Formats: sequence, structure tokens, C-alpha cells
Amino acid sequence: MTGHRPQKIQACQLSKALGFLKPLVARYAWRLGFGFVCLAVVDLLQLWIPRIMKHAVDGVSTGEDFRRLSLRATQIVALALVIAVLRYFWRYLLLGFSRLLEKDIRRNMLVHVLNLDRTVLHRRSPGDILALSGNDLASVQLAVGMGLVAFVDAVFMSLAALAFMAALHGPLTGIAIAPFPFLALATRFLSERLHQRFVRVQEKFSELTECARITLASIRLFKAYNQEEPQTARFDALGRAYVHHNLRAAMVQGTLFPFAGLVSNTSVLLVLYFGGLLTMHKALTAGDFVAFMAYLHLLTWPMMAFGWVANLFQRGLTSLERIQGLLADRAALEDSPRPVSLPEGPFTLRLHSCTFAYPAMESPSLQDCSITLTPGITGLVGPTGSGKSTLCHILTRLYPVPRGAYTVNGCDVNDLRIADLRSLIAYVPQEGVLFSDTVAANIAFGKPDATLEEIEAVARAAAIHEEILAMTSGYETLLGEKGVRLSGGQRQRIALARALLLDRPILIIDDALSAVDTETERRILRELAERCQGKTCLMISHRITQLADAHRVLVMDNGRVVDAGTHHDLLERNPFYRTIHHHQTRTSCAR
Repeated sequence: MTGHRPQKIQACQLSKALGFLKPLVARYAWRLGFGFVCLAVVDLLQLWIPRIMKHAVDGVSTGEDFRRLSLRATQIVALALVIAVLRYFWRYLLLGFSRLLEKDIRRNMLVHVLNLDRTVLHRRSPGDILALSGNDLASVQLAVGMGLVAFVDAVFMSLAALAFMAALHGPLTGIAIAPFPFLALATRFLSERLHQRFVRVQEKFSELTECARITLASIRLFKAYNQEEPQTARFDALGRAYVHHNLRAAMVQGTLFPFAGLVSNTSVLLVLYFGGLLTMHKALTAGDFVAFMAYLHLLTWPMMAFGWVANLFQRGLTSLERIQGLLADRAALEDSPRPVSLPEGPFTLRLHSCTFAYPAMESPSLQDCSITLTPGITGLVGPTGSGKSTLCHILTRLYPVPRGAYTVNGCDVNDLRIADLRSLIAYVPQEGVLFSDTVAANIAFGKPDATLEEIEAVARAAAIHEEILAMTSGYETLLGEKGVRLSGGQRQRIALARALLLDRPILIIDDALSAVDTETERRILRELAERCQGKTCLMISHRITQLADAHRVLVMDNGRVVDAGTHHDLLERNPFYRTIHHHQTRTSCAR
């Protein structure tokens, strides 16, 4: 039973792979059909050429005139031209199909990843996903492209060549194929080992990609901490491990392909010996022997191809299994099968005794947290690690919550479409994400059709307009990756402008003015007070001055709201709030 387990596993993998590819392949059925017809005609024409050669050799032996020999040569040239044209078409159709399939799978992967929630993405590193969409997908493309073509070509050519060889001399054909069973046994034995080793190769490539991504994304940090050499050593260690596992896989590949060549050349040797004897004893004509050797030569490629194809298929099957693993991931955050319509605004958000823990974390970040956000500006303050950012993630529906734990105007968020709820919220995170694009495109990220006047208006509200105009090309200035050319305060204000442009009824600002100077902060707060009239706004900050004019201020600690009131109420009764305010005002006076 144990000896058959690898083959059963492989058969199961193949079945799953075919089930996955079937709907993707169906849309290109006409392309595949016409391509394989062209391939079959090419093979048949190649097999017909040795018959012409047979008659030409026999004609020379019997003294055939020059005109007939010239006609046979012309036939060979004409067939070669037709073969060249049809070979172009099957390459365009079949290899083009593999590229189209690659495009479809890559698109499906991107759509799937974009629809996953953070609960799932915590389990996969960006490097792993990049490796799947790069190296693994390339292996799948090669398998369904050149691998599939070579397999079909090899099978068709082998059967047709064997049929032509058997028609010439059956016993000699049996001698020619005698070594082939050894190739089948070797392929079966080595394929499972190749699969296991290639899995390790792809895993190491994922780790290498993730290390490279982290290095490039955090290169300034590595320089600031003088960690260039240690990080280079880590990357070098991963590179050596990747090469090591590639070499182990190459050992199997290096055995399979040459063994196929050995089997093929053994057949040639047997046919030369026994076919030569038959020809000398007049049991086979010289033309038949030349044709038989030509067919055997045509059979040599398929025999060598079987080892190469087995390698391509094994790599492709392994990579496709890894891709299917990603596509099998299911978001914990899903729409209700019967979603209800959004309630009418203005909006009141409530958390009811909500407890939440991040995946793989033992202690919850929110513990029996209850909060009510009504129209107007609500401030939120609390020590580091008290759960403020986690609260933002819950309110913006980035993680699932139990039924009844989160309502909007009394409606359970689990009954609303996720996209509908998010369409109500403009969110400014602590670290504003900027793209390597123009300033205008970064501000208009959530509203690509925004006019320049609208973009400039929100830039003024975020107190960044003048600084943008001072840049090289104004609003058309290209920002580096993650806005590396900007200061921290500029990045925060562009992210704030992006949220203001959406003009949504709920605004959540998670300590997004921490890098802004006091005077600029006052200007922004005045603008926010005007823009948030009639809207529900939550402003999180470590600066008490930013919350002084809020309608209500919440104090958070250990994952729950522990106090609430106006700025003056909290100064009187809350020690934490009073201490922070005293420290910040004293520091400000000292300056």
C-alpha cells in the first residue's frame, strides 16, 4: 500500500489541476483545436518525407531517370515549405494560448488577493504572493505551453512513426522499442522525487523574494542602523539555500533527460546492427532501411522529449498546486447572502461589548469595548497599545466582528454589503500610503475623475497647496515610492487631502497630524471643523490640543473606553488626560 501512495497523490494533484484549468481552457477551445490540427499535419508531412526518400533510394538502385529523382526532390522541398508555414501557425496558436492562460490566471490571482481580508493575508507574506505570480506562474505557463505541445507532438509522432516502421518491418520495430520500458520506469521513479525537490525550490524562492522586498522597502532603515552587511549576509544565505535546492532538483533533471537520450541511442544502435544484417541478407531493401532509420530519427526526439516533458509537467503541477492553495484561501469577512440597504444619514456608529484579537495573538486588542460615535467630531486619546488603531480597523470593516457587535444607525454591519459600508467612510491611517505617481494622482486615488479644482480645494484644506505649487512640476510632480521625497508632515497632509476629496459622511483620522507643526495644525483643524458639520468624525491623537474643540472626547485603555466627556470635564476628573495635557502645555510653553 505504501509503495502506491505517491502515485495516488500525484493522480489526485493531476485531477485537481485539470479541474482548475478546464473552465479557463474552454474559452480558447477553437484556438487549441486549430493549433493541434496544424501540429498533426506537420507531423504527418514530416513522416511522409521518409517515404519519398525510400522511393528515391530504391530508384537510384534500379537506375531511375534524373527527372523522377528531381520530382521527388521538389516534393521534399514543397513539403518543407508547407511544414514551415504550418509550424508558424501552431506556434502562434498553441504557445499564444499559454500566454493567454497565464494572463487569465494572473488576473484571477490579483482579483482574489484584493478580495481577501487581513485575517487571511496575515498568513501569507507579500514575497510569497509575488513568487506565486512570478516564478510559479511562469512554470505553469511553460507546462501548458511548450510542455503540452511537446507531449502531444511526442505521443502523436511516436505512434505514427511506430506505425510506419511496423509497416516496413514488424520484427525490427519490436527490437527498436525494446529499451523503451526502461524509460517509462525511470520517469515514474524520478517524477515524485522531482516534485518534492521542486516544492522546496519554490518555497526558498518565496523567502528570497520576501527578503528582497523588505530590503528595498526599508533600505533607509538598514542604512540608518548600519545593517547593510548583516542584511547582505541574510540575503546571501537565502540565495545559497535556493541554489542548493535547485541543484538537488537539477540532479533529478540531469538524470532523467540524459537517460532518455541513452534509451533513444540504444534503439539506434540496435537498429543499425539488426537492420544492417537484414539489408545485407536482402530481407530489407536499401530504401526501406534508409526510411526506417529516418523514422527512428524522428522517434528519437519524442523519446528524449518524454523526459523533458515529465520535468516541465512536474514543475508546472507543483507550481499550480501552490497557486491553487492561494486561490483556495477564503476571506473570513464576507457579504451577507441577503444584504440590506444602507440606512439614511446622518450616521451613528456603535460598538456593543466588542472583543477582538488579531490572528495568532493570544490577548485581545479590544476587550469588551463599547463606543458610540454620533454626528460631530469625537476625539479619542489613550496610551500606546490601548487599541486605538485596532478600533479604526474594526470601524472601517477590515476585520470580521460577531453579529450584534457593530451597528450603523441600529443596522448590524453583518447585514450590510462590505463595499456599501466602506463607501460611507473616509479613513486616514497613521502611515499614509503614497504611490510612485503624481501628486494629483495620489490625492485623487479614491476619485480618479476629480477635477484639478477639486484636488486643489482639498489640498488647501489640508494646508499642503502652497508646498505642492513650490515643487518642480506642481501637482504633476512625480513622487517616489511611498513618497520618499516628502517629509512626514507632507505625506500625512496629502493622505488627509485624499480622504477629504471623497467627501463621505463618516471621517476617521488615526493620529494623522502627528508630524504637522502647531500653526499648520490649527489651520487644518479649522477646516475640519467646517467640513465635518453634519458628519460623523472620529479623530485620534496623542496631542490634546487637537481634541480641545471636539464635541466629545473618549479615553481608551487596555482595549476599552474607560472615560468620556468634554475636554474640560476630562481635565477635571481624568488623571491620565490631565497629566498628558499638563505635560504637553508645559513643553509648548518651554519652547
